[in-house]
Amino acid sequence: MDTASLGGLTTSVQGLGCMGMSEAYGTPDWDTSITTIRRAMDLGITMIDTADIYGAGHNEVLVGRAVVGHRDEVQLATKTGIDRSHGDDAWVLRGEPAYIKRSCDTSLLRLGVDHIDLYYLHRPPETVEIEEAVGAMAELVKEGKVRHLGLSAVDGDLLRRAHAVHPITAVQNEYSLWARDLETTVAGAMRELGVGLVAYSPLGQGFLTGAVDMGALEANDARNHLPRFAETANDAIARVVREVAENKGVTAAQVALAWVHSRSERLGVSVVPIPGTKRVKWLEQNIAALEVTLTADDLKILEPLGDQVVGARF
Repeated sequence: MDTASLGGLTTSVQGLGCMGMSEAYGTPDWDTSITTIRRAMDLGITMIDTADIYGAGHNEVLVGRAVVGHRDEVQLATKTGIDRSHGDDAWVLRGEPAYIKRSCDTSLLRLGVDHIDLYYLHRPPETVEIEEAVGAMAELVKEGKVRHLGLSAVDGDLLRRAHAVHPITAVQNEYSLWARDLETTVAGAMRELGVGLVAYSPLGQGFLTGAVDMGALEANDARNHLPRFAETANDAIARVVREVAENKGVTAAQVALAWVHSRSERLGVSVVPIPGTKRVKWLEQNIAALEVTLTADDLKILEPLGDQVVGARF
């Protein structure tokens, strides 16, 4: 698999998002998920993405078990900053140095490793200014516990302020055919500073694949509560993606992913999508998207879809 450079961190051009292996998308399956992560490594994926809040720590333990014996072959990315200890209806976005350092130590313990390759601040903090939070993360770099720093869900101003404290390697944001907010909020600052993009939910949380049956989702599936999934007007977006795919003899998921891969030149930054899946079948399909080339005519059809979305992301 080809590689990408995210602000100095070399990683596979496509990664694996692991959140859904522990929560949000139905019942977790430990053994199936372990098999999927290991198959991803076999196929050349080196960017493995998790966070301390996914499954209340379950996901970091899962990822840690999966990479045993292969630590030097992967870049482990995890996150800090969201405190869910008061319940999911009372999140606190934290950034106090003591909290961040304690979170890092706990993540290292769960993962079973001595350093984190890419450590994100999961959301802009409410409890301190971003400079203080990033300053604490910078100290973790000096201590050797963290190699590179990242931010998630920030705008250009916050990115510049953080980067002035310590170089930021990557910004992780939702980015797909139907979620393009970052193009106007942070992409300019990323180009200016040489920061890469790690794109989560590049398949629109499965919507763009055309394979999500809302009536068949488990009760604990987060998509039951996402406004865009309830808007039937958005079905036309998935239909267009499917039509492009059928004309090319590939899947809708592969077209959606190929579009994200194609955006590096347009955005002027390295883009590494991290589609998430619990199953080897979908993992292999996602990786095959790297062989799909979108023509100028394909892109002309797909480009307007971002302006046709109805409903908020969350």
